[in-house]
Amino acid sequence: MNSKYPLASSTWDKSELESINKVIDSGIYSMGNFVSQFENKFSDYNRSQYSVMVNSGSSANLLAIAALFYISTNPLKRGDEVIVPAVSWSTTYSPLQQYGLKLKFVDIDINTLNYDLEKLSTAVTHKTRLIVAVNLLGNPNDFDQIQTIINKRDIIVLEDNCESLGATYKNKKTGTIGLLGTFSSFFSHHISTMEGGVICTDNKELYEIIKSLRAHGWTRNLDKNNLLCKKNENDFEESFRFILPGYNLRPLEFSGAIGLEQLKKLPAFIDQRRKNRILFNNLFKDDERFILQKEIGESSWFGFSLVLSKSSGLNRQTVLNKLKENNIDYRPIVSGNFCNSESLKYYDYEIHETVENAEYIDQNGFFVGNHHYDLKENIEFLKNILSEI
Repeated sequence: MNSKYPLASSTWDKSELESINKVIDSGIYSMGNFVSQFENKFSDYNRSQYSVMVNSGSSANLLAIAALFYISTNPLKRGDEVIVPAVSWSTTYSPLQQYGLKLKFVDIDINTLNYDLEKLSTAVTHKTRLIVAVNLLGNPNDFDQIQTIINKRDIIVLEDNCESLGATYKNKKTGTIGLLGTFSSFFSHHISTMEGGVICTDNKELYEIIKSLRAHGWTRNLDKNNLLCKKNENDFEESFRFILPGYNLRPLEFSGAIGLEQLKKLPAFIDQRRKNRILFNNLFKDDERFILQKEIGESSWFGFSLVLSKSSGLNRQTVLNKLKENNIDYRPIVSGNFCNSESLKYYDYEIHETVENAEYIDQNGFFVGNHHYDLKENIEFLKNILSEI
């Protein structure tokens, strides 16, 4: 049965299908000119110096962490402490475990769903090397406060911006505020390129490291004048020269070509998502049964979270059953409290103080979708159904 309020929907039309045919006509399917064009346009949109496309947002997180181990100045090393929020997607955390970092989980703010800044301020110590700032469900972190907490300490900020393409904080696009930022272009995200992800940075050395790591650790995709190596004049010898322990995380040309069409539409997509949020907020702001996500900066509203207030008297399963009966899609708020994950038995980690807010949304929160089109009928339907409880 078709959903009366779907979680996600296709953003494609004939232009994306035509772009696929352009790739087929070219006869070149592996990473090439379309991917390169997309990277340049993505940088233009975000006002970032460099962008590297990969095959997923999860791969973007992996390469961003990996690159920080190979920079020439003060690289990360195994055992270093990295601070993470207690709520995010699994592949925010997985690369940290895979590179032997020690995670320190910090609670979230029940309203913004990003870091509880008071908890963050006490979590950061002289041992902290990296803070992963996850802009959750489209919502920017308070980067001014994060920088105040860091003060003069040598701490890297990496943005997991996979859910927040198009969001801004003080006129700067999220994903470009930290040293590195990661993005996803999976189906349910702000743009869709089948599978896909991007890493943005203004640091040339990191950009070149990521390009090498993306494709086997070789030098082939590096410019002649690069910061990593002196390239051999002999093309035969250079073609299979490996300088880093890399991967193969390259995107297909299809993804680059589709991405070019999606970027043209992105400003309109974000504008409509924000209009949908205004309607959602107007309908639910006075419903004291629910806590709505408080906006920092300008969110790009990946979805709309609903957290049952302590005074609501509602049981979440009762609410979810009602939504299911009426064909309204819903999901947990990302991972819920990741400190409950079974995978943590493989991690080196600690939990800073307590994560009661993460646990509360784990037990009492859910989110519904946002889309690139007008959701007036869907949101009003949702409101009417929830009013029946």
